[in-house]
Formats: sequence, C-alpha cells, structure tokens
Amino acid sequence: MSGEKKKGGGALLGAAFLMATSAIGPGFLTQTATFTGTQKASFGFVILVSIILAAIAQINIWRVLCVTGYRGQDVANKLLPGLGYFVAFMVALGGLVFNIGNVGGGALGFNVLLGLPNSVGCALAAIIAIAVFVVKNAKSAMDTLVKVLGGIMIVVIFGIIIVVKPPMGDALKNTFAPEYGAYNLIPAIITLLGGTVGGYITFSGAHRLIDAGITGEENLGEITKSSLMGMLIATVVRIFLFLAVLGVVVNLADGVTLDSSNPAADAFRLGAGEIGYRFAGLVLLCAAITSIIGAAYTSVSFLKTFHPAIAENENKVIIAFIAVSAVIMIAIGQPALLLVLAGAFNGLILPITLGICLIASQKKSIMGESYHHPTVLLILGVIVVVISAYLGITTFMSQMSKLLI
Repeated sequence: MSGEKKKGGGALLGAAFLMATSAIGPGFLTQTATFTGTQKASFGFVILVSIILAAIAQINIWRVLCVTGYRGQDVANKLLPGLGYFVAFMVALGGLVFNIGNVGGGALGFNVLLGLPNSVGCALAAIIAIAVFVVKNAKSAMDTLVKVLGGIMIVVIFGIIIVVKPPMGDALKNTFAPEYGAYNLIPAIITLLGGTVGGYITFSGAHRLIDAGITGEENLGEITKSSLMGMLIATVVRIFLFLAVLGVVVNLADGVTLDSSNPAADAFRLGAGEIGYRFAGLVLLCAAITSIIGAAYTSVSFLKTFHPAIAENENKVIIAFIAVSAVIMIAIGQPALLLVLAGAFNGLILPITLGICLIASQKKSIMGESYHHPTVLLILGVIVVVISAYLGITTFMSQMSKLLI
C-alpha cells in the first residue's frame, strides 16, 4: 500500500512539474524578460492578473478531466461528436509550432552555455528529450527529469536575484497600482495567459494524472493540490525571473534596452557578468528541454484519438514528433517569430477548451450523477472564457497585422 502511495505521490508531483515546466519554456523566459524591459516594475501587475486567470482555468479543466478520467479531446467528443477531433488537431498543431520554437530555445541555451552552433544545439536538445522516451519506464523518467531541471532553474534564477538586488518595494507597489497603466498592459496579460495555460500546457499535467490512474471524485483533493502546485511552481519562477530582470533594467542608461534576440541572457549578463550569462544559458537549456518533453507528450496524448496505433506506439510517436520539430527548426532558423505566433495562437485555443470543459461540468452524462461542479468556479471560469476570447482575438489579429506588414 505504501508503495502505491509513493508511486501516486510521485505522479502527482510529476504532473505539477510537467505542467509548470511546460509553461516555463524559452518563450516564457523571452516574454518575461522583454516585457520587464519595457514595463519595468509594472510587469508585476501583469503577473498577478495572469496568475489569477490561469489558476481559474487550470482548476476548472483539471477537475473535469480527472474526475471523468477522460482526456480533453474525449470530453469534447462526448459533448459533441467530432468536436474532440477539432480540439485535438488545434492543440497538436499549436504544440508542434511551440515545440519547434522550444528546440530553437535549446539551441540558444547551448550557444550561450557552450558556444555551440544553432544546428548542433537543436540536434542535441532534441536528442536529450528523445532519450527520455527511449528508456523502459519513460513516464517515470519524464517525471524525474522535469523535477530536477525545474529545481535547477529556480535555484539559478534566485542566485541572480541576490546579485542584482531588485527594488522590491517598487515591484510590490506596481503589482497592485501599475504606473504603466492597466489598459496598456492588456497585450502582455493575454500573451502570458496563453503561454501559461494556453493550448496544450494546461492539459499536460491533467493527462499525466489520467495516465497514472489518479482519477475520480475520491482523488479530487489530490488532483486540486497537484494543479495548484503546478501553478505555484510556474508562478515562483516567473516572479523570480521578473525580479532578476528588473534589478538589471532599472539601472540601464536611458535609451539602452535588452538585446531583443535573447533578452533573458542579456539581462543575466548585464547583472552578473560572464558567469551570469553562462547561467542564463543553463536556464534556457533546462526550460527548453522540459518544454520539448511536455509539448511532445501532451500533443501526442491528443493525437491518440485519431487512431489506436498512436496509443499503442505512444513513445515512438513522441520521438517522431520531437525529431520533426528539430528538423523544421534547423531548416527555418530563427525561433523568435514562431514563439510569438504560437503564444498568440494558444491564447485563442484557451477559451475554446475551457468553454468545452465548463459546459461538460454541467452534464451528468459526462461527470456522473454524484458530481457537483462548484458554482463559484463555473462563474469565474465563464468570466475567464469571455476575457480570454476577446483579448485572444484582438491580440492574434494585432500580431498577424504586424507579420503582414
């Protein structure tokens, strides 16, 4: 019995870290550093709002999926036959685009850390991620690796905070009363929301718990705990990174900005010299590899709906997914544009998937006769759907117009 509890506990923590580290990718680091560079301490307000909205979405989705034991696409298919295939295609497509950028982020990490060429870095990052799914107990190996690499990121970024000494009082004040103006921060909020719980990310941990058999109302307490733990881990890293970059940008001379091609690494270099720059490479590399794993695992878990052979050869399909991402990244080069577009695209997917889960939460034919979805969660969830739909559409149109210009 104790062995079963230990195994379940490992899966619960693994699911939390999988969700968190899926969200903490190269795009996460780039977005946080870029927005902190332009919005300074006011970015704290963006973090606060995005955390609240993300937590509401996360808890709603995890409850519906894990109570029923159905993956996201299966819930959608039960709600409306065929809808799950559309959702699976959208999420897998967003996951592939993001994963191409994640592989590119791994190349950036290897370049900063060891000076390796981008093509070599892409290949190495993909090989490390693929190695996880070659071993016999792949899911256990995945759980362990994301915990270790997630822990490394937290420790390294905290070390930079100690060195750069950010203005904590100013950061706290602007978190609740932003000098930059709340309206001006809307694009940053939706970008962070899409990058934290958009697309495949919010499903990664829930699908991991379903694979581990941690489902049903009797496990609702543990499911909610794992969900909140994942949000907490992602939040801690985002706050730490915000403070680390803020400590640097407040001391920049007027007119001087962070290097747009790798703002997080540039901030670490300015704050802690060459050692800080190398540490930034390590953080980028950890973020990229964990996100490659999370994106590939979750995207393929959605593709299982299309054919039984995918479920029977899950690890092989995941390996192919990572390999294709790497080949495309090596062929096209710069990941920055892909990461921006993927973030905007995932922002569009969130209101669709959350809306599906909220409707399903009211269907006893899906949830069971005894389950009652908390009214407050339902109301808050509907608010997030409306906000994320409006902001997602406007942000996506804005990004597309910039691209066309």
